[in-house]
Formats: sequence, C-alpha cells, structure tokens
Amino acid sequence: MRQWMLRITSYADRLLEDLDDLDWPESIKEMQRNWIGRSEGAELEFCAVDQEGHDLGAKLTVYTTRPDTIFGATYLVVAPEHVLLPSLTSEEQRAHVEEYTEVAARKSELERTELQKEKTGVFSGSYAKNPATGEIIPIWVADYVLASYGTGAIMAVPAHDSRDHEFALKYELPIIKVVSPPNGNCDPEEAYADDGIMINSSSSSSGLNINGMLSQDAALEVTSWVESNGFGKKKVNYKLRDWLFARQRYWGEPFPVIYLDDTNEMVPLTENQLPLTLPELDDFTPTGTGEPPLTKAADWVRTTDVLTGKPARRETSTMPQWAGSCWYYLRFMDPKNSSTLVDKAKESYWGPVDIYVGGAEHSVLHLLYARFWHKVLYDIGVVSTKEPFKCLINQGLILGEVEYTAYRDNEGKWVSADSDSSLSDCIQEKVPADKITKVGDNYVLKDDPNIRLNARAYKMSKSRGNVINPDDVVSEYGADSLRLYEMFMGPLRDSKTWSTGGIEGVHRFLGRTWRLVVGAPLPDGSYKDGTMVTDVEPTFEQLRVLHKCMARVSEEIQETRFNTAISAMMEFVNAAYKWDTQPKSVIDSFVLLLSPFAPHLAEELWFRLGHAQSLAHEQFPEAKNEYLKESEIVL
Repeated sequence: MRQWMLRITSYADRLLEDLDDLDWPESIKEMQRNWIGRSEGAELEFCAVDQEGHDLGAKLTVYTTRPDTIFGATYLVVAPEHVLLPSLTSEEQRAHVEEYTEVAARKSELERTELQKEKTGVFSGSYAKNPATGEIIPIWVADYVLASYGTGAIMAVPAHDSRDHEFALKYELPIIKVVSPPNGNCDPEEAYADDGIMINSSSSSSGLNINGMLSQDAALEVTSWVESNGFGKKKVNYKLRDWLFARQRYWGEPFPVIYLDDTNEMVPLTENQLPLTLPELDDFTPTGTGEPPLTKAADWVRTTDVLTGKPARRETSTMPQWAGSCWYYLRFMDPKNSSTLVDKAKESYWGPVDIYVGGAEHSVLHLLYARFWHKVLYDIGVVSTKEPFKCLINQGLILGEVEYTAYRDNEGKWVSADSDSSLSDCIQEKVPADKITKVGDNYVLKDDPNIRLNARAYKMSKSRGNVINPDDVVSEYGADSLRLYEMFMGPLRDSKTWSTGGIEGVHRFLGRTWRLVVGAPLPDGSYKDGTMVTDVEPTFEQLRVLHKCMARVSEEIQETRFNTAISAMMEFVNAAYKWDTQPKSVIDSFVLLLSPFAPHLAEELWFRLGHAQSLAHEQFPEAKNEYLKESEIVL
C-alpha cells in the first residue's frame, strides 16, 4: 500500500542537538535521545562465498558500532526479510529458511527483539569472507536482526555481545575473545561488552594489526583501514524511522492533491482551492476491500485538474490527528487569521511557548513530532524560533484519599500489619478514617493502638471507587477553594494525595480574606456593600509586610512552588488582622497578588474596592527593595 511519509529522519541530528538548550526534565530529553537512537560506527562489506570459498557475486553490508571487534566476528546474521536472502540460500537449506522466515513474519518487532526471549535461527547454506582475517564464516538467518535497522545484517561477535553469545552457544558457533578488560578480570562464561584493550586482533594476510590498542583507537583504525581498502566506510545510524502520515479512515484532514487519470501524476491543489474539506458521508464504515472509506464518496473523489482540464481523482487516505496537534499552539497566537497560519509579528511576540505542562506519555510522540514540525516551519520562515516549547513541566498525579487497611485472621481477630505472621492468609478490611489515629509515623486503631494498619493512597479510578468529582467539590466549597487547594497540596511536579479535610483549611483562608476586606457578616448571614478599607497612608510596617509577601509570591510563582506562595499570603492575612486600619493601597495590591490563585473571589473584592475595570488589566504588583530590608532584629 502506498503511504504518505514525513521525512523526520532528515531532522534527526537537529532534534538531538537542540535538546541541550531546552529547560526540560532530563528524563524526557533522554527518552527522545534514545528514541532517535543516533549511533556512530561503520558499514563493512563481506563477500558472499560458498563452502569452498568461491565468490557468489554478492556482497553483504553490515552495520556495526564496534568495528574494533572485527577479528571476533565468527558468523554473520541477516534478517528474515533481507533482500539478498533468497540468493544466499542454498538449495539444501531453502525449505528450512523459507519455513523460518514465514514464522518470523508473524511476529512483531517487539517480540523479535525481546532480550529475554530464546534466540532462534537457521543456517542459510552460504558463507562470507571476513575482510580482516580472510576466514570463511557462515551466514545465518535470525529474527533478532531487523531489516528496518542498519542494513538488516550484522557481524556477530559472540565474545562481546550477549545476544550473539547466547546464539553462538545454542548453535555451537566459534567464540573468539578480542577485547580484554583494562583490569584483566571478566567472567569467561559471559560476553564482555565494554571497552578494553585489543587482543587476538592481527592478520599478516590483510596487514591489519590493532593488538594492544584501546577499543576507541582500534575502532578508528579499523574504519580507516576498511575505507582505504574498499571494504566499507564510516556510518552514522538512527533508530528513528520516517513518519507514516496516512490513515485509511474517514475522519482526518484530506491530502490536498489529485492524481491525473492518464499518467497517474500527482498534482498539488492550487492555493485558491484550499482548504479541501471532507465530503459529507452517511456511511463511513470500513469498505471491506482495504480501500479507505472516502472511496464511497464517488462524486467527491472524481474531479478535474483546473490547469489542464484532465480528469483526475482525489487521494482517499486522510492525515492522522498529529496534523492538527503538532501546531495548534501557533494558532492560539492568532486564531482568527484567515490568510496565513500565524501573523509574523504575533508569533514573534508570543513565541515560543513559555511553559508546557504535560505528562511523560507525550515524550516521544507529540513532543517529538511538534519539535520536528516546528523546525520545518522555521526553515520556511513561518516561525522565528527553532523550538516550540521553552520549558516543560511534568505535573504530578493527584491520588485518591488515603485508604486504611486492617487485617483479621481466620478467627476474626485483628492482626497488626507489622506482625511476623503472614498477612496473605488474613482477611483485609477497610477501616473508616474516624476510627484511626496516628501514633508516631504509624496509623493504628483508636480502640486498640497495638493494631497497626497499612495506609496507602491509590490512583483515582472508578473500579476502586475513590474518584473525587470536582463538580461536587465546587458545589460545596466553590471553584476558588478547589483551585487553591490543588495548588496548596504540594509542589506542581510531585504526586499528591487528596484529602477532603484539607480543602476546608484553604476554604477558611478565603473566608478570612473576604471578612478582612468586607467585614463580618450581618445577622442574616449577608454582607453589607463596600469594604472595611480606608484611604489612610499605610505605615512603614504595613508596607514592609506587603512587599515581603509580594517578593515571596512572585518568586514562588516563577519557580512553580504555588503551595509556598499561598503560605506567604496566609501569613499576610494573619498579620493584617492585627492592624488597626486596612489601607486601601495595601489591600488593592494584596487582592492583585491573590487573583491568579483565587480569581473569582479577587475579582469580586476588586469591584467592591471601587474599581470599574477588571483586575485582569492591572499590572501585577512588584516588590520594592527598600521595604524588604529588616529594620530591626531580635537577639
């Protein structure tokens, strides 16, 4: 099936190199490096021969990251899909090889490369000549070699590769040690895969001698030797593959191209024919023939080339969801522009994205694809930056409330969680929080403190029945309380345990803040209009308390430590309750500080303070150094 591909491999080096400049978690950057899988090595050519050493007229190219171990190559392995395999297979072995390749074709790449699986293979019936030693070595077929990586063939060095070692032991193939550890100590029963000092690595017939060299130096020497003698070349390889960018389904962006009926030539649509939209379809179920559902829209598929008037047909595959998700952030900058993807001035002002908050599950899909897409747009002048997301934060998970588990034996008696007896034979029983108390670092039964319980929070799931519905929380405590508590639970990057009791604390804080500004409730529970603030000049001490709060909140926002920013505002409210007056200028600034955390409450207070325009248009307050210096110290 002909498929659309995006040539992401052309950007592999740039995708790797530009990771260094990003403020991303190192674990995510490492995942992308491994996914791209850049490796430096050499491509070596082995001449195929028969058992007597007669040239078969074929050359087998292998890729290796360890050219220094060429003297230890005692056999070659080709992938079952290798294009030369049919010509390399002898008549005596053909039935065995064909049976093996048929079985391998039914396995996934993951199954084939699983390190723990037993290695299998079959002899092809042909041999190859090792260019360094002149020795004739057998060519095997094995499914642990993939046609999609490197050249689809490897030189097997069983003394220094665990998979090759396992394979060689199973099929009784020679194992020649050519690398010695620097300290000389290694397990003779295992493959030694690290660098070391070269041994058993010289040949008078080839003139190559790397004995005594360090592995890195030997690798360079071998690469230079094969290049000068026509046996190979230096090579950089990648695990990354070009991106298959077509789907055989109805829903997706259609490809803006047509195919001329007479020549099958592909012709892109002109810009005035864009956007190309999907046709309305009542039936978009699979066709049963392998053709995409769009083939059912016969009137849409059949078309005419506007330039030549020739009959043509449209592409019936559609683009995957990535076609939109790779650049949506650019459209946010200029969402109503009908003439271009994004206005240059707006992109230059807003881009790149300052902070991207998302889970690690996006690391080698969306985050890698969006970086590639962005670099293409940079190359054609659409965007002004090389990278889309300057800072990446992996947010922590909010777990359900702590569950307390007690244990009973077969007689129904309590068994302490720290007892020597096996808890697996006991009956587990959930215990309500009101029957638990904490003693030191442990939770115990109130009625029997000798019985220790297991306390653990689990990921929220319907099956456990521990899901907290945010609508219920908003209904009881308000949206600002929920928002504030989620930030107060702990650092943004950490996983945190939900506690319904904990939300009451921040709810009380918001209540105290409201009463500080508005005053106590009337007997009927309502509040009078206006506020308790006055237009008096604030004292130096009041300004000092305010500006210390400003400095702390601003710093903690920048560092995404929202929990400690909220603590700073709680300290301010505690201090303000001790003042005789509430100066309007001080309270105005505090409400602005509070607004990103509790926007609804802050907006209401802002209007009560006499402002006609939303606080969203105000400048965020900045601390002044003159109020941050301590004028007194206590000894």
